[in-house]
Amino acid sequence: MEENSSMPSDILEIQGFEISPEYIYPLFFSLLFAYSTLLFSNIGVLTLIIKEKSLHQPMYFLFCNLSVNDLIGNTVLLPQLMAHVLSTKRFITYNQCLLQAFHSHTFGSASHMILVIMAIDRYVAICHPLRYNSIMTNKVVIGLSATAWGVSLLLVSVLLGLTGRLSRCRSVIQNAFCDNASLFKLSCQDVSINNIYGLFFTVLLFTCSIGGISATYIRIALICWVKKNKEMNNRALQTCSSHLILYLIMLWSGFLTIILHRFPNYPDLRKIAYILFHVVPANLNPIIYGLQTRSLRDKINQILKSRNTLPLL
Repeated sequence: MEENSSMPSDILEIQGFEISPEYIYPLFFSLLFAYSTLLFSNIGVLTLIIKEKSLHQPMYFLFCNLSVNDLIGNTVLLPQLMAHVLSTKRFITYNQCLLQAFHSHTFGSASHMILVIMAIDRYVAICHPLRYNSIMTNKVVIGLSATAWGVSLLLVSVLLGLTGRLSRCRSVIQNAFCDNASLFKLSCQDVSINNIYGLFFTVLLFTCSIGGISATYIRIALICWVKKNKEMNNRALQTCSSHLILYLIMLWSGFLTIILHRFPNYPDLRKIAYILFHVVPANLNPIIYGLQTRSLRDKINQILKSRNTLPLL
């Protein structure tokens, strides 16, 4: 359905996935499991860091940024997506769709910016361990985090503001969720400005994140190669491998989503790529970072041991 004259102008239909009846509940429970897992792991990490004063350090503050971003980004997307899997009536108001797109794009841009800050943190910790506490103070980390969130919110606000000004001649979101490209495709107006700013937004975001990550990792690799310190090399491999894996997953799923918007013949592949962009890093972040960070890992082990030694009632 491209248009429906009986439908109010602020009501949109979301195309969603074309799912065979036998796959509806397996898909629903898979999404429910993924959402429950990321809620449990991210809230658990946040609670542990907040409660334990020994974890009130710059590195763990960055973990909190990542977990909060994962929780917000996926809570906006997954519950509604699960509801649409079970329902044949997939309607949403235009304002709700705009809000979902805003949170979704903020999640993506903030993820890139936070991971760049984490790369800088790893660089200072590995290459300047004696100066780490004087460089990465709480004030510096809070300032960097505020900058990451501020830049993301500003860029996304302009992105969605340009889309919100457009009139609409269609009412079907050709996607399983709301995003900027799907929204401005509802308009029959000239969207050249939207395409130009969208390209600027994408190039700026990816240039900053790829450039920042590459610069820090090249610097870390050069210093490890020059000093040939086994302990430093092991620490670099342990802490940087998880960060790099998560970044690459997020980067390539993001690239796939952007590229597949230009190829309408592969709609389901684009939808899957975007869901993976949200779900996979959000589930892996607390697990990988938690297990590879000694203080956090020791604290988790301590809690688990204390529970195992409690007397049975």
